[in-house]
Amino acid sequence: MPPVTRDTSQRRLQISELVRQHGSVQVTALARQFGVSMQTVRKDLRYLAERGVMARAYGGAIDSSVVGGAPAEPHYETKRTAHLDEKRRIGARAAALVKPGDTIALDSGTTAIQLAEALPDIDVTVVTNDFGVLGALTAKANINIVMLGGELRRKNMAFYGGLTVEALDALHVDKLFLGVDGFDLERGITTHYEPEAMLNRKMVEAARVVIAITDSSKFGKVCLHRIIPVTGLNTLITDTGAPDDITTACQSLGVELLRA
Repeated sequence: MPPVTRDTSQRRLQISELVRQHGSVQVTALARQFGVSMQTVRKDLRYLAERGVMARAYGGAIDSSVVGGAPAEPHYETKRTAHLDEKRRIGARAAALVKPGDTIALDSGTTAIQLAEALPDIDVTVVTNDFGVLGALTAKANINIVMLGGELRRKNMAFYGGLTVEALDALHVDKLFLGVDGFDLERGITTHYEPEAMLNRKMVEAARVVIAITDSSKFGKVCLHRIIPVTGLNTLITDTGAPDDITTACQSLGVELLRA
Protein backbone atom coordinates (compact mmCIF):
# COMPACT_ATOMS: atom_id res chain seq x y z
CA MET A 1 0.00 0.00 0.00
CA PRO A 2 1.43 3.41 -0.92
CA PRO A 3 2.24 5.65 2.03
CA VAL A 4 -0.17 8.44 2.89
CA THR A 5 0.84 11.57 0.99
CA ARG A 6 -0.66 14.96 0.37
CA ASP A 7 1.68 15.77 -2.51
CA THR A 8 -0.64 16.03 -5.52
CA SER A 9 1.72 14.76 -8.22
CA GLN A 10 2.92 11.82 -6.13
CA ARG A 11 -0.61 10.90 -5.13
CA ARG A 12 -1.79 10.93 -8.73
CA LEU A 13 1.16 8.81 -9.77
CA GLN A 14 0.31 6.28 -7.06
CA ILE A 15 -3.36 6.27 -8.06
CA SER A 16 -2.33 5.54 -11.65
CA GLU A 17 -0.25 2.60 -10.44
CA LEU A 18 -3.14 1.27 -8.36
CA VAL A 19 -5.41 1.36 -11.40
CA ARG A 20 -2.87 -0.54 -13.47
CA GLN A 21 -2.43 -3.14 -10.73
CA HIS A 22 -6.06 -3.70 -9.80
CA GLY A 23 -7.98 -2.61 -12.90
CA SER A 24 -10.22 -0.25 -10.94
CA VAL A 25 -10.30 2.07 -7.93
CA GLN A 26 -13.02 3.54 -5.73
CA VAL A 27 -13.24 7.15 -4.52
CA THR A 28 -14.04 6.27 -0.90
CA ALA A 29 -11.18 3.80 -0.59
CA LEU A 30 -8.67 6.21 -2.14
CA ALA A 31 -9.76 9.06 0.13
CA ARG A 32 -9.24 6.85 3.17
CA GLN A 33 -5.93 5.47 1.90
CA PHE A 34 -4.38 8.84 1.07
CA GLY A 35 -5.94 10.80 3.92
CA VAL A 36 -7.65 13.34 1.66
CA SER A 37 -11.25 14.31 0.93
CA MET A 38 -13.39 12.53 -1.65
CA GLN A 39 -13.61 15.83 -3.53
CA THR A 40 -9.82 15.87 -3.83
CA VAL A 41 -9.82 12.29 -5.10
CA ARG A 42 -12.49 13.11 -7.69
CA LYS A 43 -10.29 15.98 -8.94
CA ASP A 44 -7.37 13.56 -9.21
CA LEU A 45 -9.46 11.05 -11.17
CA ARG A 46 -10.82 13.76 -13.45
CA TYR A 47 -7.27 15.01 -14.11
CA LEU A 48 -6.03 11.50 -14.91
CA ALA A 49 -9.06 10.65 -17.05
CA GLU A 50 -8.57 13.80 -19.14
CA ARG A 51 -5.06 12.54 -19.92
CA GLY A 52 -6.24 9.08 -20.90
CA VAL A 53 -4.64 7.31 -17.95
CA MET A 54 -7.98 5.89 -16.82
CA ALA A 55 -11.71 6.15 -17.49
CA ARG A 56 -14.16 7.54 -14.96
CA ALA A 57 -16.81 5.17 -13.64
CA TYR A 58 -19.55 5.54 -11.07
CA GLY A 59 -17.88 5.85 -7.68
CA GLY A 60 -14.34 5.66 -9.03
CA ALA A 61 -12.37 4.85 -12.17
CA ILE A 62 -11.21 1.89 -14.23
CA ASP A 63 -8.19 1.17 -16.38
CA SER A 64 -8.78 2.79 -19.76
CA SER A 65 -7.48 -0.35 -21.51
CA VAL A 66 -10.36 -2.33 -19.98
CA VAL A 67 -12.93 -0.16 -21.71
CA GLY A 68 -10.98 0.32 -24.91
CA GLY A 69 -13.47 -1.95 -26.66
CA ALA A 70 -16.54 -0.20 -25.30
CA PRO A 71 -18.72 1.23 -28.06
CA ALA A 72 -18.39 4.94 -28.74
CA GLU A 73 -21.55 7.00 -28.42
CA PRO A 74 -23.06 7.47 -31.91
CA HIS A 75 -24.01 10.88 -33.23
CA TYR A 76 -27.55 11.95 -32.31
CA GLU A 77 -28.82 11.92 -35.89
CA THR A 78 -27.35 8.47 -36.41
CA LYS A 79 -29.22 7.18 -33.36
CA ARG A 80 -32.47 8.77 -34.55
CA THR A 81 -32.45 6.82 -37.80
CA ALA A 82 -30.80 3.54 -36.78
CA HIS A 83 -33.16 0.56 -36.35
CA LEU A 84 -36.09 2.94 -36.75
CA ASP A 85 -38.69 0.30 -37.66
CA GLU A 86 -37.81 -1.73 -34.57
CA LYS A 87 -37.94 1.37 -32.37
CA ARG A 88 -41.36 2.30 -33.72
CA ARG A 89 -42.73 -1.16 -32.94
CA ILE A 90 -41.17 -1.14 -29.49
CA GLY A 91 -42.55 2.35 -28.86
CA ALA A 92 -46.05 1.30 -29.87
CA ARG A 93 -45.87 -1.84 -27.70
CA ALA A 94 -44.73 0.22 -24.73
CA ALA A 95 -47.39 2.89 -25.29
CA ALA A 96 -50.07 0.19 -25.11
CA LEU A 97 -49.07 -0.41 -21.46
CA VAL A 98 -49.94 3.16 -20.48
CA LYS A 99 -53.42 3.57 -19.03
CA PRO A 100 -55.51 6.70 -18.32
CA GLY A 101 -54.47 8.20 -15.00
CA ASP A 102 -50.92 6.82 -15.14
CA THR A 103 -47.89 8.88 -14.26
CA ILE A 104 -44.92 7.68 -16.30
CA ALA A 105 -41.27 8.65 -16.66
CA LEU A 106 -39.68 8.59 -20.11
CA ASP A 107 -35.91 8.35 -20.13
CA SER A 108 -33.98 10.18 -22.84
CA GLY A 109 -33.39 8.37 -26.11
CA THR A 110 -34.68 7.77 -29.59
CA THR A 111 -36.82 4.78 -28.57
CA ALA A 112 -38.47 6.94 -25.90
CA ILE A 113 -39.29 9.48 -28.62
CA GLN A 114 -41.06 6.74 -30.59
CA LEU A 115 -43.00 5.80 -27.46
CA ALA A 116 -44.02 9.45 -27.04
CA GLU A 117 -45.14 9.57 -30.67
CA ALA A 118 -47.25 6.46 -30.15
CA LEU A 119 -48.87 7.61 -26.90
CA PRO A 120 -52.59 8.31 -27.36
CA ASP A 121 -53.84 11.73 -26.31
CA ILE A 122 -55.26 10.56 -23.00
CA ASP A 123 -55.17 11.73 -19.39
CA VAL A 124 -51.64 10.75 -18.34
CA THR A 125 -48.71 12.61 -16.82
CA VAL A 126 -45.30 12.24 -18.47
CA VAL A 127 -42.07 13.11 -16.64
CA THR A 128 -39.04 13.44 -18.91
CA ASN A 129 -35.69 15.13 -19.43
CA ASP A 130 -35.67 14.57 -23.21
CA PHE A 131 -36.19 17.46 -25.63
CA GLY A 132 -37.40 15.12 -28.39
CA VAL A 133 -40.00 13.55 -26.10
CA LEU A 134 -41.23 17.04 -25.21
CA GLY A 135 -41.62 17.89 -28.89
CA ALA A 136 -43.53 14.69 -29.60
CA LEU A 137 -46.00 15.35 -26.77
CA THR A 138 -46.57 19.10 -27.10
CA ALA A 139 -49.57 18.81 -29.45
CA LYS A 140 -51.32 16.21 -27.24
CA ALA A 141 -53.46 18.48 -25.09
CA ASN A 142 -54.68 15.83 -22.64
CA ILE A 143 -51.17 14.76 -21.63
CA ASN A 144 -49.70 16.63 -18.69
CA ILE A 145 -45.95 17.15 -19.21
CA VAL A 146 -43.43 17.57 -16.39
CA MET A 147 -40.08 18.62 -17.87
CA LEU A 148 -37.02 18.02 -15.72
CA GLY A 149 -34.72 21.02 -15.91
CA GLY A 150 -30.96 21.17 -15.93
CA GLU A 151 -28.22 21.69 -18.49
CA LEU A 152 -28.92 20.68 -22.09
CA ARG A 153 -26.52 18.10 -23.45
CA ARG A 154 -26.71 18.62 -27.20
CA LYS A 155 -25.06 15.30 -27.95
CA ASN A 156 -28.35 13.58 -27.17
CA MET A 157 -30.68 16.61 -26.70
CA ALA A 158 -31.55 15.90 -23.08
CA PHE A 159 -31.15 17.71 -19.76
CA TYR A 160 -28.84 16.59 -16.95
CA GLY A 161 -27.25 17.80 -13.74
CA GLY A 162 -27.97 18.34 -10.08
CA LEU A 163 -31.16 20.25 -10.79
CA THR A 164 -32.47 17.37 -12.88
CA VAL A 165 -31.80 14.80 -10.18
CA GLU A 166 -33.20 17.00 -7.40
CA ALA A 167 -36.44 17.49 -9.33
CA LEU A 168 -37.15 13.77 -8.90
CA ASP A 169 -36.90 13.84 -5.11
CA ALA A 170 -40.57 14.68 -4.61
CA LEU A 171 -41.90 12.61 -7.52
CA HIS A 172 -43.31 9.10 -7.71
CA VAL A 173 -44.27 7.45 -10.99
CA ASP A 174 -46.24 4.35 -11.88
CA LYS A 175 -43.97 3.25 -14.72
CA LEU A 176 -40.47 4.11 -15.90
CA PHE A 177 -39.63 3.42 -19.53
CA LEU A 178 -35.85 3.13 -19.56
CA GLY A 179 -33.78 3.37 -22.71
CA VAL A 180 -30.34 1.76 -22.80
CA ASP A 181 -27.03 2.07 -24.65
CA GLY A 182 -25.79 -1.34 -23.53
CA PHE A 183 -27.56 -4.45 -22.21
CA ASP A 184 -25.41 -7.29 -20.92
CA LEU A 185 -26.69 -10.13 -18.75
CA GLU A 186 -23.62 -10.05 -16.48
CA ARG A 187 -22.74 -6.34 -16.43
CA GLY A 188 -26.27 -5.02 -16.54
CA ILE A 189 -27.79 -1.98 -18.20
CA THR A 190 -25.22 0.65 -19.09
CA THR A 191 -24.89 4.05 -20.74
CA HIS A 192 -22.17 6.27 -22.19
CA TYR A 193 -22.70 9.30 -19.95
CA GLU A 194 -22.21 9.31 -16.18
CA PRO A 195 -24.82 12.01 -15.34
CA GLU A 196 -27.35 10.01 -17.35
CA ALA A 197 -26.60 6.89 -15.30
CA MET A 198 -27.05 8.88 -12.09
CA LEU A 199 -30.35 10.32 -13.28
CA ASN A 200 -31.58 6.93 -14.45
CA ARG A 201 -30.89 5.38 -11.06
CA LYS A 202 -32.90 8.18 -9.46
CA MET A 203 -35.75 7.46 -11.90
CA VAL A 204 -35.63 3.78 -10.94
CA GLU A 205 -35.97 4.72 -7.27
CA ALA A 206 -39.03 6.86 -8.06
CA ALA A 207 -40.80 4.18 -10.13
CA ARG A 208 -43.14 1.41 -9.07
CA VAL A 209 -42.46 -0.55 -12.29
CA VAL A 210 -39.27 -0.39 -14.38
CA ILE A 211 -39.59 -1.25 -18.09
CA ALA A 212 -36.55 -1.33 -20.38
CA ILE A 213 -37.19 -0.43 -24.02
CA THR A 214 -34.42 -1.38 -26.41
CA ASP A 215 -33.85 -2.80 -29.85
CA SER A 216 -31.82 -5.99 -30.12
CA SER A 217 -28.68 -4.22 -31.38
CA LYS A 218 -27.94 -3.19 -27.76
CA PHE A 219 -27.70 -6.75 -26.41
CA GLY A 220 -24.16 -7.80 -25.53
CA LYS A 221 -22.88 -4.23 -25.53
CA VAL A 222 -21.28 -2.79 -22.40
CA CYS A 223 -20.82 0.95 -21.93
CA LEU A 224 -18.76 2.63 -19.25
CA HIS A 225 -21.45 3.63 -16.75
CA ARG A 226 -23.75 1.09 -15.14
CA ILE A 227 -27.35 2.01 -14.38
CA ILE A 228 -28.83 -1.13 -12.80
CA PRO A 229 -28.46 -4.90 -13.06
CA VAL A 230 -30.91 -6.78 -15.26
CA THR A 231 -32.57 -8.04 -12.07
CA GLY A 232 -33.70 -4.45 -11.44
CA LEU A 233 -36.20 -4.70 -14.31
CA ASN A 234 -39.83 -5.73 -14.17
CA THR A 235 -40.29 -5.86 -17.94
CA LEU A 236 -38.16 -5.81 -21.09
CA ILE A 237 -39.66 -4.71 -24.42
CA THR A 238 -37.55 -5.50 -27.47
CA ASP A 239 -37.86 -6.69 -31.05
CA THR A 240 -37.96 -10.19 -32.50
CA GLY A 241 -34.20 -10.16 -33.12
CA ALA A 242 -33.38 -10.64 -29.43
CA PRO A 243 -31.07 -13.66 -28.92
CA ASP A 244 -32.23 -16.82 -27.18
CA ASP A 245 -30.09 -16.21 -24.10
CA ILE A 246 -32.09 -13.05 -23.39
CA THR A 247 -35.32 -15.06 -23.41
CA THR A 248 -33.83 -17.71 -21.13
CA ALA A 249 -32.41 -15.12 -18.74
CA CYS A 250 -35.69 -13.22 -18.49
CA GLN A 251 -37.51 -16.44 -17.67
CA SER A 252 -35.04 -17.38 -14.94
CA LEU A 253 -34.90 -13.86 -13.46
CA GLY A 254 -38.66 -13.29 -13.46
CA VAL A 255 -38.43 -10.39 -15.93
CA GLU A 256 -41.45 -10.15 -18.24
CA LEU A 257 -40.32 -10.20 -21.89
CA LEU A 258 -42.46 -8.51 -24.55
CA ARG A 259 -41.48 -8.63 -28.22
CA ALA A 260 -42.61 -6.10 -30.79
